[in-house]
Amino acid sequence: FILFSRLQMTSKSDSISLRSLLAGASAGLAVDLTLYPLDTIKTRAQSSQGFAAAGGFRNLYSGLGSVALGSAPGAAIFFCTYQTANKLIGRHDALSHALAAGIGEILACTVRVPTELVKQRAQADSSRRISTIFREILRSDGFRGLFRGYGSTIAREIPFSLIEFPLWEALKKMAARRQGRSECSSLMGAACGSLAGGVAAALTTPLDVVKTRIMLSTGTKKRVMETLIQVHREGGIPRLFAGILPRSMWMSLGGFIFFGAYELTSSLTQKFI
Repeated sequence: FILFSRLQMTSKSDSISLRSLLAGASAGLAVDLTLYPLDTIKTRAQSSQGFAAAGGFRNLYSGLGSVALGSAPGAAIFFCTYQTANKLIGRHDALSHALAAGIGEILACTVRVPTELVKQRAQADSSRRISTIFREILRSDGFRGLFRGYGSTIAREIPFSLIEFPLWEALKKMAARRQGRSECSSLMGAACGSLAGGVAAALTTPLDVVKTRIMLSTGTKKRVMETLIQVHREGGIPRLFAGILPRSMWMSLGGFIFFGAYELTSSLTQKFI
C-alpha cells in the first residue's frame, strides 16, 4: 500500500492505476467466465476422491457464482499493484517483473482465496449450493476458515507469476522488435500471454494439486509440504501432475483471453483516461 500511495502523487500515475484497475477487472472476468468448465474438470481430476466421484463431466458450471464475484476485483488488484510496483522500481527487466508480480499476487489473494475456496468445494460436490458451502465454512471454522489454503495458494501463485510475467514481458519485447515497433499489438500480446501461461501452468501443476487438496479438505489444517508428500505417496510423479492437461489448456487459452482483454481494455481506456 505504501508503493501504491506513492504512485498516486501524479495525475499521470492516477490514470495508469485506473486503467490497470479497469483492464485487470475485465481480463479476470473474461477468462474465468469463458473457460470455467475446464477449471472444473481440472479440480475434479485433482480431488482425493477421483474425477468420477467428484462429478465427472456433470454440472461443469458448479460454483460459477463464487468465482464471478471475486474474479474482477482480484485481477484488478493484481494488475494495479503490478503496474505500480514496476513503475516505482523503475527498471524493466525479468527481476523487476517477477518482484512486481509476487507483490501483486500476495495482495490479490486476499480477495481470490475465499472465492476460490467456495468455488472448488462446489466443483467437487455439485449437489451443494454456494450459500450452503459458505455457511458451513463459517460455522465450522469461523471467518478464518475462508482463508484455508491461503498459504498454499501463495505457494502456487508466486512461482507461477515468477515464470509467467517475466516470460510474457520478454516475449512481447521480442514480438515488438520483429514487428519493428516500440510495443506489440494487443493480439500479439495475447498470443505471448497464451504461451507464457501454458508454460507456467505445466511447471507449477504439483503446487496446484496441493492447493486443491488443501482447499477441499475439512477438519485438521494441512500443510503444503505434508500434502505434497502425501500426494506423491498416492501415485508418485503422475499423481503430482494430475490435471496437467486441462490446467495447461485452461491457462493457455485463458492467457490469450486474459492478456488480450487486458491489452485491449488498456488500449481503449487510454483514449479516455
